[in-house]
Amino acid sequence: MSYRPQTSSRRSTGRARGEVHRERAKRKEQRRRSGGKYLLEEREAPTFEGEVAKTISRLQSLGSQTFAFSPFSQYYDDWLLSLKSLLSEFETSPAVNADKEFVWLCSQIIADVESKLAKHKEEEAELEKVTRKLSEQNHLLVQIDTEYAHATHNLSSRRDGEIKRLTRQVHDYEEELEQANTMKVSILSPLARRAKSQKIADVTRKLAVAKAELESVMKKFEVEQEKLHDEYQKNKQSVIEQVRSLEKKIEKLDIDGSVEDRRVACDALVNVVKTLLQRKTRSQ
Repeated sequence: MSYRPQTSSRRSTGRARGEVHRERAKRKEQRRRSGGKYLLEEREAPTFEGEVAKTISRLQSLGSQTFAFSPFSQYYDDWLLSLKSLLSEFETSPAVNADKEFVWLCSQIIADVESKLAKHKEEEAELEKVTRKLSEQNHLLVQIDTEYAHATHNLSSRRDGEIKRLTRQVHDYEEELEQANTMKVSILSPLARRAKSQKIADVTRKLAVAKAELESVMKKFEVEQEKLHDEYQKNKQSVIEQVRSLEKKIEKLDIDGSVEDRRVACDALVNVVKTLLQRKTRSQ
């Protein structure tokens, strides 16, 4: 009969002790968290010098930043946003209290680098046009070579045909002249001797005309070939010069021209931050 009350008493005592321990642990944890929060807030409280050092380091990092691929202008907006955000964070920091001179100088530097980056954007916009023009000029070079080869082939065909025809004609007259010279006639027939002489004279005259025509045709085709070649070289050289000019322009545009402008802007902002620090130090 006495077992149950004893058991009930022990259980009640155990529960009470458990609640006490939990309450103590809870208060201890609250004190620990409160103390930790206080230490964290104290440790993270920004100082003016700390903000200056951090801002200068970030400005130097932005000033040395390079962009990997063209068009480089695709990175300009993000870079400007990072720069403006950095300055805004510095200006609005409770530890800084930036003055009007600082704000004005920063706005001037930002406006200047924005203007320069806009100019670089315009220059890069030309890259696509220049690249397309270069492709057209290279295609024109191929076309000039093809047309010259075709014209040279046609000229050679006409020259070979003419020379072959006239050479055959000269050969025929030479054979005819040889036959006329070897033709036998009776010494007792003046008419036959006169006919032979006339024949030789006629063939000789025709042979001379054929040879002269052959020489003239060869000279004519030589002149045509030189003229064709000179015209080809002139046209090709003109296009080659344009190609070289376009390649140089592309090479220039394919390099990020904003690197120096961005570095100079960040260096100028670093000096503005340092000057603000000097003013604040003197006023203390």
